[in-house]
Amino acid sequence: MPIVLDCEVISDEIAEDGSQRNTKRRCTLAVDAPYIFKKLIGVEVVYFLQNNFLDWANRTLNIEAVNESFSSRIEIFERCRYYAHPDNPDWTCFDQTATLDIKNFFGFEHSMEKMGMKQYTQTTLKGKEIIEYFINELKAEGITEVDRWKPPVDAAASSISRQSSKDMEQENGIADVHGVKRGSKPEILLDGDFIAKHLGQLTPMQESKLLELRKMLEDCEEDMSKLPSYQTILRFLRARDWHVSQALSVLKDSLKWRKDNSIDNLLDDYKMPAVVTEHFPGGWHHYDKDGRPIYILRLGHMDVKGLLKSIGTEGLLKLSLHICEEGIQKIKQSSESLGTPVLDWSLLVDLDGLSMRHLWRPGVKALLSIIECVESNYPETMGRVLVVQAPRVFPIAWTIVSAFINDNTRSKFIFYGVADANTMKEGLEQYIDSELIPDFLGGTCKTLVHEGGLIPKTLYKMNSLEEDEQAEQAQQNKSMNEHGRATNNGLNSDHHGLYKTVELKIGYIHEVVIRNTDVKSVLTWDFDVIRGDLHFTLYRVTKDLPRQQDAAVSFFDLNDFSEGVNYFKEETTLICHHKESVQGSHVMNYKNNYVLHWFSPSCGIEGPTQLNYFYEILSSANYKGSMTSLQSGFSSNSATSSCQSR
Repeated sequence: MPIVLDCEVISDEIAEDGSQRNTKRRCTLAVDAPYIFKKLIGVEVVYFLQNNFLDWANRTLNIEAVNESFSSRIEIFERCRYYAHPDNPDWTCFDQTATLDIKNFFGFEHSMEKMGMKQYTQTTLKGKEIIEYFINELKAEGITEVDRWKPPVDAAASSISRQSSKDMEQENGIADVHGVKRGSKPEILLDGDFIAKHLGQLTPMQESKLLELRKMLEDCEEDMSKLPSYQTILRFLRARDWHVSQALSVLKDSLKWRKDNSIDNLLDDYKMPAVVTEHFPGGWHHYDKDGRPIYILRLGHMDVKGLLKSIGTEGLLKLSLHICEEGIQKIKQSSESLGTPVLDWSLLVDLDGLSMRHLWRPGVKALLSIIECVESNYPETMGRVLVVQAPRVFPIAWTIVSAFINDNTRSKFIFYGVADANTMKEGLEQYIDSELIPDFLGGTCKTLVHEGGLIPKTLYKMNSLEEDEQAEQAQQNKSMNEHGRATNNGLNSDHHGLYKTVELKIGYIHEVVIRNTDVKSVLTWDFDVIRGDLHFTLYRVTKDLPRQQDAAVSFFDLNDFSEGVNYFKEETTLICHHKESVQGSHVMNYKNNYVLHWFSPSCGIEGPTQLNYFYEILSSANYKGSMTSLQSGFSSNSATSSCQSR
């Protein structure tokens, strides 16, 4: 398996009669986690201890594994079992179980649990492929059966007896292919007219599972009026791939959450803060062609830092929940109006103006918290997500966030990048009537959505946000030090710690050298021209670069540098003016030096040109986005530009 880098045998013991073998290993695994977590924990590999117990006499193989890395924060236990079928000894049975208990993981416990279960499922499927691969390898060698082990004549009887089939059924909870325990009786079907009008097309098995879950909820709830609607039950079933027991568990948790947080009264009780009314760039906008209510979010125009400092993480979560509750209400109204099932709503996300500053750590943390809460309590309410005007920085943001979005929800995203501007309106018309396409996307329809922009600091209330983040980071570093691990926290608590500021006199240059050793890694940059004008170019150099001695002399002014011979212009020179913001990304296809090059052609009356910049390298292993979606772009530093979250 690709994630397994190495296995070291710690001990290997074989019984005297050869009937049993116990092998212990220490395995090194690559960290298959989102980019943000790798930066957070500061490690690329983790260690697991594995114990394999082979019992030839009873024809069983038991494999157990526990994590050694981060064992004080996470407990991972996995058991795999191979054994002869109790009714047919020529068949081999296999079962696999695992537990995951995250005690403390830098504030991302629930997200890590969800990610862990998702990746465990993927690994299970990969395990099946590997088993089939080796079986086919044996067949290719002409091996189709192996003689059963026979004990030596003078060997003592084995002390380990095989479990009975009854014990195995009790331990494993034998179920049919639909996940229902044997012996359960099929339920009656729902009324066909009700299904057609309110739920859409369902198979008989899906109808049966819907009734089964409804009956389970009735057994748990004395007050029948508090039971969720069939539409809600259906959403939770679909979100759990029609596994009734799983859907019951998460639905009961969600109902308790709603009760504990008075969510049923949110629409009546919630008072929208003035800062949201005046500066939040989101709102409802008519319906799509399938009758879904449309919510527009101009994310690139959102002042993430300003919102968090004005209403806090809890306030932003409550706003998001209020939007979800409005969505449920509008879905119901649309279904009743049309007389056909409408079970979800559409989200139109405008990313014009998105920059690296939107990845400010508290903002990312708040976003992940909101995604986790919404995914848990409003599953399958998002029918379609139209992402428009995706800039060059978007693949990085998507790489970080998409890991926390349910696979089914993720499949509903449709993207239109900056390069798709000419065909975007035509693409949107597949889903939204032409007369309803917003004017800022080339349509004619006016919207009530605020354009966003910078939130005045006079509205800030969360002045301790950075201090809280720094205190949390210090505690994490202390904890990591106590366990002898590196203290690379990966993300600064404030984007001002990520950006560097330089001043350039007329004719001076500023160059940053990136020595690339990872082919297909992605170099990203984000910078502001605070004062004056600048020329920006990205170069690739095939020879060693000397130490820079003079800020007025570029590497490429030296005698032994010749363009097209030992250095190449990878990105066309951009002329960047006063107050402009530039974001970009470039796939580094060579193991060469790359140079970010800024040149100051002039100085204004205010003094030297001032540059505020940030760059980062996303490794080829971490980057999962579409390389073709990387497009250059720069915009003016206005209230609706990419700089509004500063």
